[in-house]
Amino acid sequence: MSKQKQSKIGTVQAMLKRPAGASLDTICAATGWQPHSARAALSGLRKAGFTIDREAARKEGGDPVYRITAGPEDAA
Repeated sequence: MSKQKQSKIGTVQAMLKRPAGASLDTICAATGWQPHSARAALSGLRKAGFTIDREAARKEGGDPVYRITAGPEDAA
């Protein structure tokens, strides 16, 4: 049986779980979403119980990085 195709929100979750995290531009490039849709996805993940940290840009003009630091299963 072939592997099931990953949803876009699943792709975003995987990107945010990486130690390096993901910037908004990276999320948009991976999903084809506009920035407002990527921000809405982050908000939806927060409402689903994920803790998402935002790290400020390391250099001027750089993009902030987002990471999932805790999932809904960690809150129980």
